[in-house]
Amino acid sequence: MTDPGDGPVGRATRRRAPAVPRQRAGEEPAAPGTDGRAASGSATRAGSAAHGRARRGASRRRARPARRGRRILRTAAISLSLLLMVTAGAGWWFYEHLNGNLHSVPLTDGTASDSAGKEKADSFGRTPINILVMGSDGRTSASDCKLGGGCSQTGVQSGSGNADVEMVLHISADRSNATVMSIPRDTVTSVPACKNSATGTSTAGYTGMVNSALQYGPACQVATVHQLTGIPIDHFVQLDFAGVVKMSDAVGGVSACVDANVYDTYSHLKLAKGTHTLKGVAALEFVRSRHGFGDGSDLGRTYAQHIFLSSMIRKFKSAGTLTNPAAVYKLADAATKALTVDTGLGSVKKLVGLATDLDKVPAQHITFATMQTTPDPNNSDRVVAAPAARSLFATIADDQSLTGASGRPSAGATATATASPVPVARIAVTVENGTGISGRASAVAGALIDRGFSSRTTTGNAPGGAARTTLTYGTGKKAEAQTAARALGLSSSHLEQGTAGGLTLVIGTDWTSGTAFPGGASGAPADTKAATADAHSQTADESKSCAKVSRYRTVSLNGVAMTPSQAYAAAVGRKNSAP
Repeated sequence: MTDPGDGPVGRATRRRAPAVPRQRAGEEPAAPGTDGRAASGSATRAGSAAHGRARRGASRRRARPARRGRRILRTAAISLSLLLMVTAGAGWWFYEHLNGNLHSVPLTDGTASDSAGKEKADSFGRTPINILVMGSDGRTSASDCKLGGGCSQTGVQSGSGNADVEMVLHISADRSNATVMSIPRDTVTSVPACKNSATGTSTAGYTGMVNSALQYGPACQVATVHQLTGIPIDHFVQLDFAGVVKMSDAVGGVSACVDANVYDTYSHLKLAKGTHTLKGVAALEFVRSRHGFGDGSDLGRTYAQHIFLSSMIRKFKSAGTLTNPAAVYKLADAATKALTVDTGLGSVKKLVGLATDLDKVPAQHITFATMQTTPDPNNSDRVVAAPAARSLFATIADDQSLTGASGRPSAGATATATASPVPVARIAVTVENGTGISGRASAVAGALIDRGFSSRTTTGNAPGGAARTTLTYGTGKKAEAQTAARALGLSSSHLEQGTAGGLTLVIGTDWTSGTAFPGGASGAPADTKAATADAHSQTADESKSCAKVSRYRTVSLNGVAMTPSQAYAAAVGRKNSAP
């Protein structure tokens, strides 16, 4: 049974007895069933009604603030939703805006499909990244004509111009180190067959200055650099005059030092001795100056550019530069507007990924170097790659660091403890083909030469077929054989001591393709002492380096040849490029 007082769970109720009116003093009690009781009930009901109206009025008065609170909350919620929608929309617009700024071209556009080379993964499956960075001298816009000059007769030009700045940026497979190698624009080399899809101009190939390949498109410049160095090129980035100005402004200027007063009457750079913050046009004048530094050639310009870029890297890595949203927007907008990239880098997401990879490398492990050169025997005003450059190329192609554990350039040490004490440039190998497949000896010999081994390396056919690859060495040549074996990915089981002098490699049918032994660990054959010799190497953390002003009469003022410092003193009325 349920107790009569039970109600719904949690809401217990009680039955009330009929109400009995309270008797007032002097009033006769009303008899049951008389009109007095009825009248009393009416009065009670009237009083209850009035009381109810009062309670409802009070309730309405109490409800108004509550309803106002709810309206405020609803307004805040709607406003927050709108804010989130606007923020998300702005983020999407910003992302699409930056993507729309970028101009991209296929890496091998108008060239052979294998013209850029292919990276080799390390034992963990990681691959390095090699990017060709190009600075164009093209006057393809009114702003470039104003900045670069030279348009008074030609006007705004079409085409890509020349690549007056060429740097190969190498980021190691494990992202622990990086190398930036400059290629002087005056280098004479072979330019392969190319076609510029944008302009329709083409070439069947020729021998000329390395920077001229850009006239046939950025992919042609990539193919030319890969052919010259043997370094696989994964991406390219191209920047023009106006781009340098925008980028330097976006980071708030770049600090650079000169060791003497300098006035380059050609690039118009004028600076007093000491350190300056270079912005806009002043930054462009500094990186373009070739007559102001060194011996007045393109070599002096590359050294000054390394100082400028090292300073820019330090600024990127400094606190505040990449954590300020306004600064990041300005930098990203300037960068994407200024760049032409290959399609592999043709999105903001990919560029951010690249920047993240580079940011992982400490400044003390980023090495700047300039390709070693020697005068061109056919033209004293031009240069060609020196034999030592082969070691530098091989070091980069084989993903070797040019810095030691301390972060200093390891120019005074060989690549590894097991490396030969004889420089690889002096190690010649006789390569014999025992596979029966035409061209195998030439391919492997060519790879050795590209990695810095002696040009006296020769080829031929083995006396008969060989099932197994062997590297035979003469008395006292074991260390050289080990160096060659490491270059090719051969284990020690492939080495044999013989009676003849020198090194003889017989390629067997266990190695029918490629220039690295299948399953081997071809690694670091080049020694870094040879790689950095005469390469003017320095690391990005060297903040006290100053550009060396030329002591030669490399400039002219009012028809008189003089040194850049003499020109500075004579140009009293010309304002300095930076305070």
